[in-house]
Amino acid sequence: MRPSGWFWFTYALCLCLGLLCLLFVVFWSSYWHGGFAWDGSGLQFNWHPVLMVTGLVVLYGFAAVVFRVPFTWKQRKLPWKLVHGGLMLVALLLSALGLCAVFDYHRASKIPDVYSLHSWVGLCTVALFASQWLLGLAGFLLPCSPPRFRRNLKPLHVWMGKAILILSLTSCISGITEELFFNLDGITGKSYSSLPVEAKFANSLGLLLAAFVLVVFGILSNKSWQRPETDGETVPIMLNENST
Repeated sequence: MRPSGWFWFTYALCLCLGLLCLLFVVFWSSYWHGGFAWDGSGLQFNWHPVLMVTGLVVLYGFAAVVFRVPFTWKQRKLPWKLVHGGLMLVALLLSALGLCAVFDYHRASKIPDVYSLHSWVGLCTVALFASQWLLGLAGFLLPCSPPRFRRNLKPLHVWMGKAILILSLTSCISGITEELFFNLDGITGKSYSSLPVEAKFANSLGLLLAAFVLVVFGILSNKSWQRPETDGETVPIMLNENST
């Protein structure tokens, strides 16, 4: 099956939106918040949004659509399953490092942990992500995994993969809003409601994240862009439904 021009346009849009999200979050933390360090100061906190956006949303989304790229269809699936699982593992590790950054900053600044809805949703998201990766490893990559276990696991795996991406977007957007309230109303004295330049920029980052996730879901939901299955291929891992 030859890929349509519409697929390549959508895939290019996905890549561009993901890279824009990374550029926006790095610029936000660098320009308005002073850059990065790992010393318990506010500069260490700046790693938190960068790592969470990179891991939970952008890299996760890129990994989710790996099997939709047509040039992978004529190749053996196992190497691409390893690429897919490896990208997901890197995304998970970056997310965990992002949590370490914020917890270390809170501890050094004597700020309470895990009291906001943003923190609750974020921790649940990372915990689900870790469970999802381990289940994917056990069910779809280990050669000793029984076929019946894979078949029973697949619907749950598909649902969890979609839920994680939605929760990741929710966590990031709520975190952007929380940071703007803390920084603008609590530190700079500029009201968030007056919509200063930083607020406009950070709100735009939230819209870019939402657009990126919508494009990822659009790619995954188009059945004509699914990887054609052949005899002997095993069940795919992570987010993709039916064939990936």
